[in-house]
Amino acid sequence: MDDLASQFIISNQTAIHLALALLLGAIIGLERGWDAREQRAGERIAGIRTFSLVGFLGGISAVLASEITVWAFPAMLLCVAAIGLVAYHERLEHIRNFSITTLIGMLLTFCFGAVAVAIDPVLATAAAVVTALILDNKKEIHGWVKKLQAHELDAALKLLLISVVMLPLLPNEQMGPGGVLNPREIWWMVVMIASISFVGYFAIRVAGTHKGILFTSLFAGLSSSTALTLHFARQSSKNPDLNPQFAAGILIACGTMFPRILVYCLVINSELLPKLFWPVLVMTVLLYVPALFIWQKNSSQQQVSQPRLSQNPLDLASALIFGFLLTSILLLGEFLKDAFGDAGVYALAATSGIADVDAITLSLTRMSNDGLSMDAAVLGIVIAASVNNMVKSGIVWTMGNRKAGALVAGPMALSLAAGILTAWLG
Repeated sequence: MDDLASQFIISNQTAIHLALALLLGAIIGLERGWDAREQRAGERIAGIRTFSLVGFLGGISAVLASEITVWAFPAMLLCVAAIGLVAYHERLEHIRNFSITTLIGMLLTFCFGAVAVAIDPVLATAAAVVTALILDNKKEIHGWVKKLQAHELDAALKLLLISVVMLPLLPNEQMGPGGVLNPREIWWMVVMIASISFVGYFAIRVAGTHKGILFTSLFAGLSSSTALTLHFARQSSKNPDLNPQFAAGILIACGTMFPRILVYCLVINSELLPKLFWPVLVMTVLLYVPALFIWQKNSSQQQVSQPRLSQNPLDLASALIFGFLLTSILLLGEFLKDAFGDAGVYALAATSGIADVDAITLSLTRMSNDGLSMDAAVLGIVIAASVNNMVKSGIVWTMGNRKAGALVAGPMALSLAAGILTAWLG
C-alpha cells in the first residue's frame, strides 16, 4: 500500500509539473501571438498553441530522459530546433524578416518545460515570466539602446569589469602595517562608490535636461555634488535672478551626501550606525529644510538647466586613483592614530575632506573595525563632510556671486556646527 501511495503521489506531482510546463508555454505563446496578431493564419512561425505544445514537449522530454534514456531531451531539443529552422527558412521566402527572436523563444520554452518537470518549477516559472516581459518590451528596450551614448555603454562595461571580473581575483587577507590593508575589501569599496555614481548619473540622465532643481540636485548628490555645485555656481553668475533656485539645488545636493554616508556605514560596519545616525540626521535636516524654504519662497521660477555629465563616472583611471587614495588614507590614518591618537585622525579627516569625502569616510569606517574608537570615527567623518561642504560654499562665493554664496554659506555653517556638536556630545 505504501508503494502504491508513493507511486500515486509521484505520478500526480509529475502531472502537475507537466501542466505547468504547458502553462508556461502558453504564457510565452500569448505574448508572441499578440505581437503577431495582425498577421494572417499561417504567416507566423508559432503562436499560443505552438508554444504551449513546445513547453509541454519539453516537460515530456524530461520525463522520458528520467525514465527511459538520457538522450531523450537532447534529441527532442534538436528536433524542435530543426523544425523551427525549416519554418524560418520557408517564411523568409515570403517575408524578409531576419529576426530570430521567436526561434530563441521556442528553444527557451522547451527548456523551461523540462526545468519545470525535472529541476525546479519555481525557477522555470520565474524564467518564463522574465522571458515574456523581455519579448513584450521590444520597443522600450530598443529605445533605451538608441538613447544610450557610447561613453555610457563603456561605463557600464567597466563597472562589470571592476566588479565581477577584478574583485573576485583579489586576495581576501589582511596586509600592510597593522593588517589594515585588505585588497579585496579596498577594491570592493571602490566598486561601491562607482556603483553609487552610476546610479546617480543615470537618475539624472533619465530625468531629461530640464526637470527642475529638486530632482536633478537630489540625484546629483549620489553622483557628484561637487560637479553640481560648480555648474550652479557658474550659472548663478550668469543668471543672478535665479540665485535662490541655484542655492536651493546646491544645498539639496550637499544634503544628499549625508544619507550616502549612512549607506557606507551600514555596509561596512553597521555597529557604527547608531552613533553616526544622529549627527548625519541633524546635518541633513539643516541643509534640506533651508533648501525647501528657499524653493517654496521662489517657486515661480523652477526650471534650471541640468549639469552636463560629459565625464565618465566609471573611468578606470578615476577608480584606480580612488583606490590609491583610499589605500594611502588607510596607511596614513593608522600611522597618525598610533603617533598622535585621535587628534591625528581628526587632522587627517579635515585635510582629506577638502578634496573628497568618500575616501576618508570609507577609511574611517573601515578603521573602526580595527581598533579606532567609534567616537573618533564618527567625529572624523563629520569633520570631513563638514569641511567638504564648506569648500563647496567657497566655490559658490568665488565662482558664483555673493547672493548665492550667502544663501548657501549660512545653512552650511549651521549644519557644520550642529553636526560636530552632536557628534561630540554623542
